[in-house]
Order: sequence, then structure tokens, then C-alpha cells
Amino acid sequence: MDRRELADFLRSRRERIIPADVGLPAGPRRRTPGLRREEVAQLAFISTEYYTRLEQARGPRPSREVLSGLARALRLSNAERDHLHHLAGTPPGPQAGPSREVRQSILDLLRRLPQAAAVVLSATYEVIAWNDLAAALMEDFSALSRRDRNLVRRAFLGPSPEGRRLYGVSDADAFARSAAQELRATAARYPGDPEVTELVAELLAGSPEFAELWASHDIRAEPTLCKIFEHPLVGPIAVNCDVLDIADRDQRVVIYTATPGSPAEQALQLLSVIGTQRMDATP
Repeated sequence: MDRRELADFLRSRRERIIPADVGLPAGPRRRTPGLRREEVAQLAFISTEYYTRLEQARGPRPSREVLSGLARALRLSNAERDHLHHLAGTPPGPQAGPSREVRQSILDLLRRLPQAAAVVLSATYEVIAWNDLAAALMEDFSALSRRDRNLVRRAFLGPSPEGRRLYGVSDADAFARSAAQELRATAARYPGDPEVTELVAELLAGSPEFAELWASHDIRAEPTLCKIFEHPLVGPIAVNCDVLDIADRDQRVVIYTATPGSPAEQALQLLSVIGTQRMDATP
């Protein structure tokens, strides 16, 4: 175990992450670059004292579970995760949990789709990247915690403003069924991941609908290629839905586009101007 190199590596990875990346508020009095030590500890499910000792090169050799938690909290790539294990003197094993690190080329792709709403989903249906039009069509994800950006949790546990399940999308029930089935496959791929286990347990306890779907042991449903969003400001928007798999990260890019010349295209253009502002809000 190379304690000094491990300490320097942890500090460098912590300082590169902005709070919004992990669903935390920046706060008016934040002085340290990146995350605070206590925030990393909280995200990794370890004590602040223990994490501080690791950064000060005074800590004992971390277990595989601790290293997995740190890799997840610090959003390490696969190569960085392996490097973390080697510094700790523990050879890396199979990846413990779904990756949340989005490749830069994918982030660039989202920005280059100004006329399409696009999000990147993790294997657990967490929205881990999005473009401006997706935020306007669905929700301002930057204002939500990681927990509230999970679409399968939202589909089964809400909230559902004005009775609109999952942003009022026309195939909300079909999406919920498909998400439950795919989450079972995800749980099988990552049997040791605490976040996956916790998510499934929460859904089983809180949603009889999810519990029934889970008990069916079905794995995958047919995708919906077209759907309608009932947007509270501009009304119904009919969009085409295409999904691009990112196999090496176990992620997917979901792209919503409108037929050229259609009323939906005009509605998306209007949303691109409105953005995430509330037109009906009182001053």
C-alpha cells in the first residue's frame, strides 16, 4: 500500500468534482475546491475521520467495500478505479456497481443536439447527464438530488404533480413495467452493489405495483418508439424516442426528437427558448 500516493490521488479526485455533479448544493461559504472531505465520506458510506486519515496518509489499508464506495463517490473511471485499488495494495476485482462516469464525447454529443432532448441513464435509471432541452421538457435535473433524478424511483414512488405520472408521458405505465424488468437484470449484474440493493428494497416496500412486476421475473419489454409528453406550459408534445446503448459503461443515451414541420417541433423550439423558467410563477 502506497499511503502517500493514495492520499494524493484521493485529494486530486475530490477536488475535481463540483457539488452539482453529485447532487449537492454549492453553498455560499464553500472555500475548498471540489467536494469537502465529509461529503466524500458521506457518499462513500464511511466516517469522515476515516476518510481524513486516508487523505493524510495515516489510514489503514481500505477494504474492497471501502474502495468501491470511494470509486463510486469520486466518480472514477474504470482505469482510475483500478489505479485506486493498486495504490491501496488490493488488486481490483470485477466492477462492483453501475458506472456513473459519462464519457466526454457523450457529453459533447448532448450539447450538439440543440433541437433534441437527450439524457444519459445509468443502469439503475438515474439521469446522470442531460442537455438544456431535456431539462425544459422533463425537469431541471440540476436542481434535484441524485435520489430524485432516478426515473424508476419516480415512476413508482412519485411525485406525480397534478396526477401526471413521470412528467405526464403517454407510456408511463409501459415505462414502469419495462424499468422494473430491466432493473431485475441490473441487480443480477451487480449483486454486491449496495445502491442497487437499497433501490430494489425501497421499491418493493413502497410500491405494490413494483412488487408484483418484480415477482413476475420478466426481464425485458419491447421499447416504445413514440410517446407524448403532457407539458404543463406548452401542452402535448409527440416525440420519437431513440435509445443508444453505451455498452462499455452499461449506460444508454435516450434522445427525443419531433417530426420536422410538426406542431411538436414548434413546441420543442418554444421550450428551447423558455428553458426551465416557470412562466406561470408569480413575481
